[in-house]
Amino acid sequence: MTHSSPNQASPVDAEQARATSSGGDAMDSPVTPRPAWRRYAPYAAVGMLALATASWLLTGSSAHVYRAPLDRLTVATVTRGPFEDFVAVRATGAPFTTRYLTADQGGTVEQVLTEDGAIVTAGQPLIVLANAALQLQVASREADTASQINALENTKLQLEETRFKYQHDLLDIEHQISKLTGDLARDKVLLDGNAIAPATYQQEVEEYAYQVKLRDATTASRDAQQSVRASQLSQLEDTLAHLNASMSTAKASLDALTIRAPSDGQLTALDVEVGQSKAQGAVLGQVDSLQSFKLIAQVDEFYLGRIVLGQIALFSLNERDYQARVAKIYPQIANGTFRVDLHFAQSAPQGMRTGQAIDIKLELGGATTARMLPNGPFYQDTGGNWVFVVSPDGTCATRRNVRMGRRNPQNVEVVSGLETGEKVIVSGYEAFQKMDRVEFESP
Repeated sequence: MTHSSPNQASPVDAEQARATSSGGDAMDSPVTPRPAWRRYAPYAAVGMLALATASWLLTGSSAHVYRAPLDRLTVATVTRGPFEDFVAVRATGAPFTTRYLTADQGGTVEQVLTEDGAIVTAGQPLIVLANAALQLQVASREADTASQINALENTKLQLEETRFKYQHDLLDIEHQISKLTGDLARDKVLLDGNAIAPATYQQEVEEYAYQVKLRDATTASRDAQQSVRASQLSQLEDTLAHLNASMSTAKASLDALTIRAPSDGQLTALDVEVGQSKAQGAVLGQVDSLQSFKLIAQVDEFYLGRIVLGQIALFSLNERDYQARVAKIYPQIANGTFRVDLHFAQSAPQGMRTGQAIDIKLELGGATTARMLPNGPFYQDTGGNWVFVVSPDGTCATRRNVRMGRRNPQNVEVVSGLETGEKVIVSGYEAFQKMDRVEFESP
């Protein structure tokens, strides 16, 4: 049996009281209870809102905040001081001059007179090639040239004989005129004394006149022939000179089968073996200068617009400091770099060898006062456009847009976005590159 407290109304009493208060009607009326979903809907809405808020907070935290031990990060301070504008590159020692051994005439390697690496002098025979076809061709050309030279020499001899004949004829005519002049003078006296017949004297006068005319005609013919002879001789001389030059060229072709050292130096990169066939124009080796050197450096294409002729490069070798200057820039880019040739300001370092690697500091400008950060992997990850700046309390770092300027192997110039004394993460950002904040954990 259920007992109720005197102060507690039963459900039936409650229903009667509600009926009386609602209308004062003594008749009982049924009351419909409220649906359960309406009674609990506000509580469910509040619960779902709280759950969504918690989920959003958790999701946002995991997407934009990265937690990392502080001892795994490198933090540096923004400083202000002299910024040296230079780029560090690895240069290689190379001969100042390199002369290549080229086969002017193709052929088969008949003899190799020296070895790779030998010290040679200018004009020294190094390689002998054989070319039977060229030798036959040159021999035939020499025979033809010799025949033409003989023919021209005969023509020249004939012209000389003609000149001699004219000279001989003129001498005979002059002799006859001289003799007749004496006879006429003597016979004139005899004629005046009636010692000879007038017909005899007249015959001598006619003979004298004939010889004079003959002399004039012979002289005119000789002069005309000499003019033609002079022109012919000039042409003959030119032809002979051309033939002699052709002969020299033919002999030079044969001589070119012997490859000689173009200068003093060291023979390197020799690429010949007895019996090999080498085409015309093939490079057989090279001769490098021994006493003079230069430096060859491959520079990152980023600096192509900042490298100019005359810029100074500094380096140390064997505990001595040296200088070199940019002498030639090759603008062609290969594998992200371009080539620069540097000449020593003084003589080359003692003991330097071809192929020796040297670390040089190529100056791009003078030192200037600037804000700067130590150079680090962060620059490659962000391109110098943003960094993670450590908070004043040292508990976290937040992402901030900045602008970086010049860069050398030690430092990066800060143009804007950072103040002197602020701390920045300068190690790599690969793990948290898409985050907004890095929170530090105790080691």
